[in-house]
Amino acid sequence: MGLKHITIASLATLGAVSALGTNQKPLVDNAQPQPQISGDSSSARPLVNSEDLQATISTEALLKRAKRLFKIARLSEDEYNHPTRVIGSEGHRGTLSYIHSTLAALSDYYTLSTQEFPAVSGAVFEYRLLIDLALAESAHPMGLTPPTHHKQPVDGSLVLVSNDGCRASDYPSTVKGNIALIQRGTCPFGTKSEHAGKAGAVAAVVFNYEDGPVGGTLGTPLDDHVATFGLSGTEAAPFVARLKAGETVEASAYMDAEVKTIQTSNIIAQTRAGDPDNCVMLGGHSDSVSEGPGINDDGSGSLTLLEVATQLTNFSVHNCVRFAWWAGEEEGLLGSDYYVDVLPAEENVKIRLFMDYDMLASPNFAYQVYDARNEVNPVGSQELRDLYVAWYVEHGLNYTFIPFDGRSDYDGFIKNGIPGGGIATGAEGIKTKEEVVLFGGEDGVPYDVCYHAICDTVNNLNLTAWELNTKLVAHSVATFARSLEGFPERTLDDASIKAAGAYAKGAKYHGSKLFI
Repeated sequence: MGLKHITIASLATLGAVSALGTNQKPLVDNAQPQPQISGDSSSARPLVNSEDLQATISTEALLKRAKRLFKIARLSEDEYNHPTRVIGSEGHRGTLSYIHSTLAALSDYYTLSTQEFPAVSGAVFEYRLLIDLALAESAHPMGLTPPTHHKQPVDGSLVLVSNDGCRASDYPSTVKGNIALIQRGTCPFGTKSEHAGKAGAVAAVVFNYEDGPVGGTLGTPLDDHVATFGLSGTEAAPFVARLKAGETVEASAYMDAEVKTIQTSNIIAQTRAGDPDNCVMLGGHSDSVSEGPGINDDGSGSLTLLEVATQLTNFSVHNCVRFAWWAGEEEGLLGSDYYVDVLPAEENVKIRLFMDYDMLASPNFAYQVYDARNEVNPVGSQELRDLYVAWYVEHGLNYTFIPFDGRSDYDGFIKNGIPGGGIATGAEGIKTKEEVVLFGGEDGVPYDVCYHAICDTVNNLNLTAWELNTKLVAHSVATFARSLEGFPERTLDDASIKAAGAYAKGAKYHGSKLFI
């Protein structure tokens, strides 16, 4: 309690894109530079090949960048009392400055642009939920929750909502003036909070149908949202049973929170050379959570991109390469969602594939490949997946598939018909004994014990995993920058749209937070 939690939702989802009107095109032009295929100094460079680009990658260079990033995170200490690079902080502004200045020094090779976008920032400063006068230990505020009335405690009886609380008719009249208790499932948490507010509830509690807690977000803020908590299935079960038996359960909720609008920025760098109608795109996020400096999450991914972008300048390319550093990933994939949302269809189809690189140096790592398959994703996603697999196999390394479920910045691309995929080394998940056999490390321990924590510093990096994965990133860039022969052509046909829809139905995450 008393911990500051920051969550953000893009105003694009509030209609900001349509509201741009005639001003939308200049924003997109700024974010989508159109380079010339020839006429810059890169024509004198040798054509990129995988082995030569991989050979430029070193642990020393990566570690030097990581140390610089941690110093930048410390710029936020006066405000947050610890290092952080959360958007809106001095640490994040310093991160953007570092990325931008590094790329600006390579300006003869890249067209560099920034894309500002508005976002809604939600901060929870203090909260508590009491049930039967006892503190609910697993209670946690939903992202983008509003405060309780006048930021004061509100009291009432728990009222069990019917079904999953996805329809207004699920909320009995007795909810008015009381606290709605709603089972997780079927529809977004924001919909449940909205229905509770319209029914007159003073607060809402969403309980899990599983044992674990609910770490979710309400998404786009709405006037009818009420202060909303998540509660574990284990802690909720006895209260649900009592309510079903006709007993009365009293509760008290308190939430000191605020929601405000801020501006933040994506950074885009595109090669001046290469075919602009066939663009290879990759991205990582520039921000951390408020609780820590985020040197693995996603300093490792964003710095990998910066190092690969730097070393790529030694080579020429046949297909344009577009690097992106997204802002607001930790708050709900804001930057990447905004980018794709304002992207015209004729620009969408120029992106042949998108590669996501988020957390590449987890200390208790596994070599993880997103299980992107063509039958449920835009065609080409599986070909990208297989490229990663082939590289690991060629180097005698084990790998494992992980769900492609919306937890990182590939989400908006896949939903909009763009093939995608990526690799990672693990977050809060627990490493198994079988994975220890494959990758070493310690079973029963998270892949990254410092995930979303203050200890995600330079000391939290597995340098062996980071260097190897950065070489794989270099391989992916070099392969497609050199040739897209055999890779599926991009068209927004019915098959791609259908696959994107199938993916969207199976995704329960929007970034690190559940939304259903």
